[in-house]
Amino acid sequence: MNLRFASKAASALALGLLLAAGSAGAQQQAPAAAPPAAADADKGTFLLTIFLKHDQSKSLEQIQAQLRSQGFYKAFPPPNIEVVSWYVMMGIGQVVTLRVPADRLREVNRAIEQTAWGGYRTEFYPTYDYKAVGEDLHTKAQAQ
Repeated sequence: MNLRFASKAASALALGLLLAAGSAGAQQQAPAAAPPAAADADKGTFLLTIFLKHDQSKSLEQIQAQLRSQGFYKAFPPPNIEVVSWYVMMGIGQVVTLRVPADRLREVNRAIEQTAWGGYRTEFYPTYDYKAVGEDLHTKAQAQ
């Protein structure tokens, strides 16, 4: 397993456990308002952004042939793993963000290891959705 990935994955899981423990303690101290329905759907999951960097020593046709022969398109993403976004980043490759149940992280990693390596170099980043917060801060700053 990629040591950088293992370290980042362990950090993400530890953060998730700390957040879960902290929210459980907060719920015991004071009743909280009902969370939005979307938060319930996200419970026990985290966002994982994967950079699939093209191996530029190969042509696109060679990369596609290798991915097909290794079963990439069949194995990735694993069944019932939500694809939040999947973009081509020109000059880099592809950037995929998945919503992953914590207990299925290994399955996602194995799908990449077994089917993407050789066609892509990979990087993994635990992420979170900051869009609403960023937009709110921008709106407040504009009002000042």
